This record gives sequence, C-alpha cells and structure tokens, in this order.
Amino acid sequence: DTSLTEVNSFSPSVPISPSSMINQYKFEDGPELRDLFITVDDPESHITAIETFITYRVVTKTTRGEFDSSEYEVRRRYQDFLWLKSKLEEAHPTLIIPPLPEKFIMKGMVERFSDEFIETRRKALHKFLNRIADHPTLTFNEDFKIFLTAQAWELSSHKKQGPGLLSRMGQTVRAVASSVRGAVKNRPEMFTEMNNYMETFSQKINLLDKIAHRIYKEERDYFNEMKEYGPIHTLWSASEEDIADSLKGLASCIERCCRATERRMAGLSEHLLPILHEYVLYSEILTGVLKRRDQIQGELDSKVDALANKKTEKDLFSEEIGKLEDKVERANNALKADWDRWKQNMQWDMRSTFTNVAENNLRYYEE
Repeated sequence: DTSLTEVNSFSPSVPISPSSMINQYKFEDGPELRDLFITVDDPESHITAIETFITYRVVTKTTRGEFDSSEYEVRRRYQDFLWLKSKLEEAHPTLIIPPLPEKFIMKGMVERFSDEFIETRRKALHKFLNRIADHPTLTFNEDFKIFLTAQAWELSSHKKQGPGLLSRMGQTVRAVASSVRGAVKNRPEMFTEMNNYMETFSQKINLLDKIAHRIYKEERDYFNEMKEYGPIHTLWSASEEDIADSLKGLASCIERCCRATERRMAGLSEHLLPILHEYVLYSEILTGVLKRRDQIQGELDSKVDALANKKTEKDLFSEEIGKLEDKVERANNALKADWDRWKQNMQWDMRSTFTNVAENNLRYYEE
C-alpha cells in the first residue's frame, strides 16, 4: 500500500474521475494532428539451418510530403528494431528514445516463441514505433523513415553503410566518458534536480514492478488451486445426497470465481505489468541521457580549464569553447523539452494504468 501511495508523488495532484480522465490531458500530438500512422501485426516464424526468428509486418500510412507513397508495408525482425534504436541514440544523444522490450521480455512468465510471448512483444514493438512517430523530433529522423519504407534488401544495404556525421557525433559523445571523471562542476541546477528525481523514480518504479509481478504470481497460484478445487465438490456431491445441492452450488461459485480471477489476471498482464516494466526501462534510458548531457558539459569544462592554463593558442581554444558552448546549449534545450514531454506522458500513463487496475478490482469483487 505504501508503494502504491508513493507513486502519486509523480502524478498530477488534481483529483480526476476515470470517465473524464482522458479529456483532462491535451497533448500537442493528438490524433487529430497526426500525419503518420503505424501498425505492427501479423507475426511470422522463420526457421533456417542457423536460427529461428519472428518477423512482424509494419504498415505505415502517411500524408507527409517527404514520403514517396502514402502507404508502405514491410517486414521487420527484432534485430531491425534494435538497429533503429541504436541509430536514434547515436543521432540524438540527449533525447529520450523510447524503450524496446528486452531480448526475453517477462522472463520466467512466458516461453520464447509462445503465442503469449510473441503477442507481448508485438504490442511493445507497436508502441515503440508509435512513440517515435509521435515525437516532434524523432519522427523526422531519416533512419526512421528508411526503417518504415525500405524493403529487406534495401535496409540490409543501408545498415552496411559507414556511420554518417550524426552517428560519429554520437560516438564522440560516448568517447568523452573516458575523459570525464567525477561530478560536473558547472551543471545547471535543473539537471541536478532531474538526476535526483530519476534516482527516486527508479527506486519506486522498480519496487512497483516487483510488487506487481508478485501479485500476478500469487493470483496465478490461487487460480490454479481453484481450478482443481471446483471439480472436487462436483464429484463429492455425487456421493452425498443430503448436501448434493449445496456442494453443487459451491462448485458453481468456485467456477465463477475462477472466471473472475482469470479476467483479473488478464488485466494485470495486459495493462499493469507492461506499463510498469516500460517505465523501468525508461528509468535506465533517462539515467543514460543525463550522463551523456553531463559528458558534453564535462568536455566544455575541461576546455575552459585548459584555456585558463594556456599561455598560447588562446584564439584556437576560444573558438573550440564557443562551439562546445553551442553544443551544450543544444543538448540542454533538447533534454529540457523532452523531459517535460516525457514527464507529462508518464503521469498520464501511471494515472490511467492504476485507475484501470482499480476499476478491474471493483468488477472482480463485485463478481
């Protein structure tokens, strides 16, 4: 209970009813303004001598002028999604790239290549692409466009090309990590607050994720026991004529409880668990983004220190510092805008998810 109460510190403080909840939030990228619609569906298994893998159909419909057609249909495997995420991180090191499901999502709960596993992954991949499509900057990334439109051989050819300018910039940012040590001296207070926020958020969301999985496991164990318990009373009623009606009534009651519990488990696995786990991954992503921002800041700080100790080449150093100051400002502005957008989406997701869980619980206990 404490953990569920604490998460409210990340949500809007204004009370809101479930029926009017969606209307309380207005995003810039609402459906009426969207010009890019993506669907991930139709998973297919592929078995070769080397490996077994799944491909998914990606259908894109758009009215954007930079696209040669209004509709595209391609097939992509999980490795292609990983490639896209990597390219977005390289091109936009201080933007919040949406998470992908891990190689083995919900390990221990579903088997790899089972229908449940494939459907869980399909939903996650669908959400990943649509979060990118709704992002004001990522949606116009060239690699994203190629991912949506290129046929398999074209995508394979594109992957083999050497890294472009943006990619090399991303690699440079990562390389700076080896030369920056300790706390950043001139980090703006805003980003220190973001770091503190993410430390607390990470602890709470990981705790909630563990609690939700434990609840689901207990529900599943309870459900499995009830499935065996109901038929026993039906068999018992055949040998106890005096109480046969009562035993049959009890068996019927247990069966109804079974169905209600199964629906409750479906609600947890379809709505609560994926959202909590997505934000566990987001917490890791945001921690990485903040570190990359600090690395850019650290590069600037080290150049400023070097200039102070230099007697010569001051003009050259001043020019480098000017470029780094512009780079830091761009990184800061990108992260600040993305942070506000992510936080608003996170608050809406959390509130709607827990409201959905509460409504499911009410229906369950009424049944």
